[in-house]
Amino acid sequence: MDHHLLEIIACPICNGKLHFDKKNLELICQTDELAYPISNGIPVLLESHARDLSSLEKK
Repeated sequence: MDHHLLEIIACPICNGKLHFDKKNLELICQTDELAYPISNGIPVLLESHARDLSSLEKK
C-alpha cells in the first residue's frame, strides 16, 4: 500500500486515520472497529463492504 495514499484517505464514516493490515489486505479503522477490503490494489471504502473487527483485533 502506498504510504502517500494512506496519508490522504480516511474512514468514510468518522474521517479517522486508516491503518494498513498487510496480512489481510485491509484498511482498519480502530475508531469504528471496521476493516475495509482492498480489491485488486484498490481500497473499497464502502460501509456495506466493510467487516466488523473481531474482539481479538480490537485495540
